[in-house]
Parts: sequence; structure tokens; C-alpha cells
Amino acid sequence: MNTGESAGDLLAEGAEALLEAAFRTGDYSIAETKLRQAQAVATNRATEAAVADRLGWLLHFHALDHDRDTSRADEERALFQQALDIRRDIDDLGGQAAALFGLGLVHQVLRQDWATAMAHFREALALAEHADIITRSEIHRHVGFYYLVEDLQPDKAVEHLRVSLDLRHEHDDKRWLPSGTQALGWGVLAAGRQDEAVRLLREALDQARALGLRASRVAGIEESLRKAQSGEIG
Repeated sequence: MNTGESAGDLLAEGAEALLEAAFRTGDYSIAETKLRQAQAVATNRATEAAVADRLGWLLHFHALDHDRDTSRADEERALFQQALDIRRDIDDLGGQAAALFGLGLVHQVLRQDWATAMAHFREALALAEHADIITRSEIHRHVGFYYLVEDLQPDKAVEHLRVSLDLRHEHDDKRWLPSGTQALGWGVLAAGRQDEAVRLLREALDQARALGLRASRVAGIEESLRKAQSGEIG
């Protein structure tokens, strides 16, 4: 398919449309169209890997929007694995970190297999210095979740979740801020600091509303705030 646009331009447009759908609109049709067009005209392996990675994320956001639907988990895993295989072959260390993180997500979020997920997350963490800011932030975020809900060490959870949020503040795209602030709120609540948790969750709610995030995202933060105010954890 000749769209008149380069694979790189289509990839960038698809990646932006994907985030806009995940954070604001819930409509992934534009993102999928652009990414499929990029896939069709890709002329180098780096772009091929990046498209596979974004398509993996598209499936992951779909799954999250449908109560962690696992019906396409194998397809999602295959896309992240494709991205990883290519990036290993072309020695793209930052890209490897991102793909390893994606594989970890499949196992953690969709398969409830923390042991396998953490093997991928730890490998990604070892390469994180080569990755982009959001990949680094997301790796720390999910390692933090491990210490928050699986290997219960709230102080270690807070350490990783704070790094994750700090990295989000360094990033130009503020749509990522509310989820990072919310996660740190969960961490400090588990560490027994209720007042700080309530403050953070109120901040996350203000951020989400100011940024015009989806109603479902706002509602999730509202529920977290309600629980923190009542002293509930989890």
C-alpha cells in the first residue's frame, strides 16, 4: 500500500494516535490503520521492530480496556518477541529493554505469572540506561508493583515508583503523569503514610482532570483516593 508517507512518519503518527486512544478517546482505529500502513512500507529492520512493538502495545491497551482480556495474549507476546528478536540482531539495546518490558507485561498483567514477568523486567532493567524515558519509567513502575503486591516490601516499592514518577516529570508528554502519581500514592499508602498517599492521589486526580483523560482513568484514581482516605490498601 502506497500511502505517500514514509514508514517513519506513519509509525510516528500511529504511535501518537495509540497514546491518544489509550489516554483520552478509547478509539484505536486510527492508530491501527497508521501502524498497519507503516508495517506495509517499512524498509528497514529497526522500523519493522518498532511497528511490532507498537502493535503489541495496541493489543495490550485493548486488553486493559476489556478487563484484562486474554484472548489475544499469545498474539501480543509474539509481537513483542518479534521486536526483541530483531533488536537483538541489530544490537539495539534500548529497543531490547522496551521489548523485554512488553514481554514482562504479558506475563504479569495477562497471565498472572510474576516469576516469568520479573525475569523479563530484571533483564529490561539492566538495559534501561539505553532506553527512552518512558520505557525506563515503566520498567521501574512494574518492578515497584512487584514489591507492592507480590514480594511485599513497601519501601522498595516506593523507591522504584518514585524513580518512575521522576522520569515521567522529565518527559514532555504529561499524559503519563497521573498514572505515575497514582502508583506512588499506592506505594506510600502500603508503607503506612496515609496522609502522603491522600495528597498524591488528589494530585493525580487533578492532573487527570486537567489533561482531559478518559472517564475510566479518572474514575480509577477517584476510587484509589476513596480507598486511601478510608485507609484501605489494594
